[in-house]
Amino acid sequence: MVNHKWILVARPEGLPKLSDFAWREETIPALAQGQLLVRSVMLSLDPAMRGWMARDTYVPAVELGTVMRGGAIGVVEASNHCDFAVGDQVQGLLGWQEYFLSDGKGLAKLPALPVPLGARFGLLGHIGFTAYFGLLELGQPKAGETLVVSAAAGAVGSLVGQIGKIKGCRVVGIAGSDAKCDWLTKELGFDAAINYRTENLHKALKTNCPKGVDIYFENVGGKTLETVLNHMNDFSRIPVCGMIAGYNQTEPEPGPGNLFQIIVHRIKMQGFIVTDFLSRSAEARQELVAWHAAGQLQYRLDVTEGLSNAPTAFLKLFDGSNLGKVVVQVSAEN
Repeated sequence: MVNHKWILVARPEGLPKLSDFAWREETIPALAQGQLLVRSVMLSLDPAMRGWMARDTYVPAVELGTVMRGGAIGVVEASNHCDFAVGDQVQGLLGWQEYFLSDGKGLAKLPALPVPLGARFGLLGHIGFTAYFGLLELGQPKAGETLVVSAAAGAVGSLVGQIGKIKGCRVVGIAGSDAKCDWLTKELGFDAAINYRTENLHKALKTNCPKGVDIYFENVGGKTLETVLNHMNDFSRIPVCGMIAGYNQTEPEPGPGNLFQIIVHRIKMQGFIVTDFLSRSAEARQELVAWHAAGQLQYRLDVTEGLSNAPTAFLKLFDGSNLGKVVVQVSAEN
């Protein structure tokens, strides 16, 4: 059998480029005892991968000349491992490749759930758990409060806003196009959405958040953070999920010039990583599936067909052309 994969061959400078990756083909060796072979079905593409390409973060940087790291869902095709059987659906860091040879470490069997396979990335997994714990544990929403979400039409942001509505908040999303803003308000139930490319963000926040901001779910950083800080209420909270505005900067971007607002308004600002809450994943899964079944929580997949198109799909995360969770359909589910 032949495996196709994408290798990281260069550290990106500024925006990632197609030339940072190289397409490779290799013969898959025979299974040893204790090994299994997983066929990748769906690959998740996430902004955090930009950091993995460049430097050590909360995980080591991807080594040049190795398979690009990425979470994926797959099906066991062959097994000499006592804990995995042919046909099992599994999830793990399978990488940007068609097949993954494993000793079982880091692989998790997917529990049976009444949702499509794509919901494992669009609704559950690291996306859903990030939205759930980031908002509920760090944001501590209360009915009647105002929640602002940046990158609100992205995979995490779109779930955060809907969970905020479930908890009784007024929800205002920040996105980069009128189509995204329409999706947030007309389909997902956000109270308002601001197109930061065409509107003055400060004035729009003042209009749409007349009582100020109690929770700001941060995905962007930079000037967006600086602007929202001027609208935060006393004892407000800022869960920091990401700061994509600075991921592709070649020079450090000047920090917000108004961080003193954190003292003035006694703001709690805390970064987090979804793995901080892995021990509670069953709790989040149960709630998210129940909300989805009740029609209170929607998700959308932005699907690209074929592993060969993975680098092109990845770049959509940085030009703002994606709507919802970006994934690559590597192979058929069956």
